[in-house]
Amino acid sequence: MIVVTGATGNVGRPLTRALAEAGEQVTAVSRHASTAPDGVRHVVADLSDPAGVEPALAGAKSLFLLLSGALHADGAKPIDVIRRAAGNGVRRVVLLSSQGVATRPFGTTRLTVRAVEDALRQSGLEWAVLRPGGFASNALWWAESVRTRGVVAAPFGDIGVPIIDPADIAEVAAACLLDDRHAGGVYELTGPEVITPRRQAEAIATALGSPVRFDELTRDEAKAAMARSMPAELADDTLDILGAPSPAELRVSPDVQRILGRAPHTFADWAARNVAAFR
Repeated sequence: MIVVTGATGNVGRPLTRALAEAGEQVTAVSRHASTAPDGVRHVVADLSDPAGVEPALAGAKSLFLLLSGALHADGAKPIDVIRRAAGNGVRRVVLLSSQGVATRPFGTTRLTVRAVEDALRQSGLEWAVLRPGGFASNALWWAESVRTRGVVAAPFGDIGVPIIDPADIAEVAAACLLDDRHAGGVYELTGPEVITPRRQAEAIATALGSPVRFDELTRDEAKAAMARSMPAELADDTLDILGAPSPAELRVSPDVQRILGRAPHTFADWAARNVAAFR
């Protein structure tokens, strides 16, 4: 049995499907009730309540642990989830961490994530750590404004980073859960090219076959919008990267190619596959 946390999200959903299609028994964990692929058990639980996650861990051999914005909420205890996993006989944990642990190690939110990574390394379990940069799916923040006004509004219009398709993250996670060769690996996951918000808007327009205007936001305007769905501190950390990426954050990593034997998907690939969200 493999347990997938965040199973209804942009990474967890394709990961759950990939594992089920590979013939694995899967338990999908999410905070809210949801449908799951045929043959997949679904459990409603919240990572801020490790005791509530424990029933999902019974009989599991592996765990995919996703560190989302909820990690930074009051009372969140992802390290306790790792401890309970070990206590329930889980042998392997694949942790979805953050590129910022390496590129900006002294930020407050990065220190928190680093502590989770360190706890995993010291747990006695087999482990792999995935450190993605920005997600292509963050463009879904623009879906309503594109549908209603034909507008993408974002800060730093001409500053880019090599964002990654969550489907690629899911495929790498599946490989790490299923293949012993990836035990002890730390993988930096990026897309194949640096792409700016303005070029993302152009890719969405191409997928739609209709014009999309780009409106540049100030940093304060962007933070106010982001803080509605994530802690303000995490929004600041994200905007620091988007506004002034370091050389390490501009680097295109070879790790997706190494693990999957193919190049990562482009943002245009992601936009074409998800165009219905913008119609």
